Amino acid sequence: MSILIDESTKVLVQGITGRDGSFHTKKMLEYGTQIVSGVTPGKGGHKIEGVPVFDTVKEAVEKTGADTSILFVPAKFAVDALYEACDAGIKLIIAISEGIPVLDMVRIVAFLNDRGTSLIGPNSPGIISPGKSKVGILPGQIFKQGSIGVISRSGTLTYEVVHHITNAGLGESTCMGIGGDPIIGLKFIDCLELFKKDKETEGVVLVGEIGGTDEEESAAYIKERFTKPVVAFIAGLTAPPGKRMGHAGAIASRGTGTAAEKIRAFESAGIPVAGEPEDIVKLLKSV
Repeated sequence: MSILIDESTKVLVQGITGRDGSFHTKKMLEYGTQIVSGVTPGKGGHKIEGVPVFDTVKEAVEKTGADTSILFVPAKFAVDALYEACDAGIKLIIAISEGIPVLDMVRIVAFLNDRGTSLIGPNSPGIISPGKSKVGILPGQIFKQGSIGVISRSGTLTYEVVHHITNAGLGESTCMGIGGDPIIGLKFIDCLELFKKDKETEGVVLVGEIGGTDEEESAAYIKERFTKPVVAFIAGLTAPPGKRMGHAGAIASRGTGTAAEKIRAFESAGIPVAGEPEDIVKLLKSV
């Protein structure tokens, strides 16, 4: 079992004819992902890597049965692309796009929630269920099918964490990068709820970073309602206050959102926090 995606997931690529869209379409197909269609307005009738391209998401869904969409669309067009995917009946959207304005995201998240569409991102590397499906830009070769769920706000840091989990022989059930923007779709707690129900997931690694309060809220949720072992890692321990570190949402200000506060929240909830990514496996085996 996996969460959100598996072998039966039918993927539509919005922005498939662009440089990134076409490149990662090829990589996803090579991994075994079932990509059934692509969308680029004005490019209908073309094919990319054998995948038919349509002018609209509605037409692509009607003709290919796509249920999941991934966006390789510039920020200025991503807002419309998100609304279009939802209106066409897509139930899971993965937004690789970054730089979408915060106010637009506030409206989009509310719109999607009202219609029962799940969003991963924006500014996300995607999601992968090893050996089943990959929807995103995650390097498939570092993943191995296993029992550890991974939820992360950081893309590249996720790869290092997964490298250690895979090398230890534990492997991953599903790994998802939820994005580093201030306003995102699925948050830590939403993902934990999904892993809670997944019988194949025996433990979870949560990779957070400075900024916001999602880590503190998830610590409280884990303490009260999550029974599987959880290990955390927080990036940005040495970040100066008021300085944004990498992601738009990774900024600690007014005494909140610091790494120290997040670590304290996890430890208070009985959740071990790794000092370095390589310590995660040791902690997983001890909890």
